[in-house]
Amino acid sequence: MNLNNQYQNIYIIGPQSTGKTTLVNALEKAFASGDDSISSYNFTRPSIIREVARTVMKTCNFTRDDITNSPTKALRLQELILKAQLKAEEAVLNGSPSTSWFISDRSGLDPIVYAKLFVGEDAAQQMISSDEWKTLEERMKHGLVVLCEAGCTWLVDDGTRLMPKDEEDWLRVNSGFHEVLETLAIDNILMSKSILDLQQRVKVVLDAAHRANTSGR
Repeated sequence: MNLNNQYQNIYIIGPQSTGKTTLVNALEKAFASGDDSISSYNFTRPSIIREVARTVMKTCNFTRDDITNSPTKALRLQELILKAQLKAEEAVLNGSPSTSWFISDRSGLDPIVYAKLFVGEDAAQQMISSDEWKTLEERMKHGLVVLCEAGCTWLVDDGTRLMPKDEEDWLRVNSGFHEVLETLAIDNILMSKSILDLQQRVKVVLDAAHRANTSGR
C-alpha cells in the first residue's frame, strides 16, 4: 500500500494549539494498551515521530521571535525543520530495528506553511523545490493526513512555540494549511474544532486509517 509499508503512515498537522501532540500521545497510548479499540482494526503497532521543531529550535538556538522578526532566520529555521522531519522519518523506516509505518506529530508540510506565511511565497516555493520535500511529499500523498482545525478552546502559551496574536491570526495560519494542502494536491481529513472529546478524536483517526488501508489507497 504505502510505498511498500503495510499500513499508511499518519500525519497529525495543523496550526498551533489545536491538540496535535495530545492526539498523537493518545494514539500511542491506545496502540500500547492493545485494548479492544485497537484490536478491532487489526493494526500493527506503529512508531511515533515526535515534533522535530522544538528540538531544532533548542539545538540551533532559535526563538519564536526569529520567526516573526527576521525573514532570513525564519526561512533558515523552517529549512532545518524540513530536513529534521526527513531525517526522523528515514530513521524509523530504515533504522534498526525498522518499522513498517509511523504516526508523525507534524509533517514536512508544516514548515512550508510557516515559510509562506512569515517569509513569503518565494520562500515556500524554494522549500517545495527541495529534494527533501520531494521525498516527504511522496510519502505524505500515500499517507493519511489529519488537519486539526484552529478555533478550539485550549490555546495555551508554552513559552517556546509561536503563538497567534489573536483569533484572526490563528485562523490565518489555519487558512495557510488549507491553501498549501490544496496547492500541492495532498488529500486530508479535517479534525473539527467541535470534537473536544479526546477518545472521539482517536476514533476519528482510527476509522479514517482503517478505511484508507482497506481501500488500498
